[in-house]
Amino acid sequence: MTLRVTVWGENVHERTEDAVRAIYPDGMHGAIADGIAAALGDLVQMRTATLEQPEHGLTAEVLEDTDVLTWWGHAAHDEVDDAVVERVHAAVLGGTGLLALHSAHYAKVFKRLLGTSCDLQWRNAGERELVWTVDPAHPIAAGVPQPIVIEAQEMYGEPFGIPAPDELVFVSSFAGGEVFRGGCCFKRGAGRIFYFSPGDQDYPVYHHPDIRRVLANAVLWAGQQT
Repeated sequence: MTLRVTVWGENVHERTEDAVRAIYPDGMHGAIADGIAAALGDLVQMRTATLEQPEHGLTAEVLEDTDVLTWWGHAAHDEVDDAVVERVHAAVLGGTGLLALHSAHYAKVFKRLLGTSCDLQWRNAGERELVWTVDPAHPIAAGVPQPIVIEAQEMYGEPFGIPAPDELVFVSSFAGGEVFRGGCCFKRGAGRIFYFSPGDQDYPVYHHPDIRRVLANAVLWAGQQT
């Protein structure tokens, strides 16, 4: 079975900041899509969508043709139309998998699905992040080194205002001593949700081969209806 994957990106930083555009000339959504496609090949059919498109590129027809949706947002959460949020929320409950990436912890649809603040601690000082696998038998951790080393990344730290995950796959540690539940699985309705924290726009995290492996594994996992 070929999984139909839609990679949604806010695409604001890439259009407005030269430094981010230099790292992601095809947008973060382009890098994420390329990484998943390279890892999974014929197992996936890829498309991308962005905030500035009509209906943010997430029409009813697109969502009906999507098995897994990945979501990256940061600067424009409030600009996402509530009607599109309702549409995505219903799709996830109906069985569409969702990968919420980095600052998507504050995405309207993620907060709606989890029902909590999703607040966290943060500091952007380009520190090393170590991503530790705490559930090595989980399919999202398949083929992932222990730990994943990210040389520079924004720090996300506890407390993280989420419900207890159904499954915790990864925990991150940072140079300042903080830890973070950065790889969490949830099930809502018939849909599977994976939150994965690495991926700030200031760093080339979505070019990192181990991060791409995690995202590819997560697509396969999220594409299975609960």
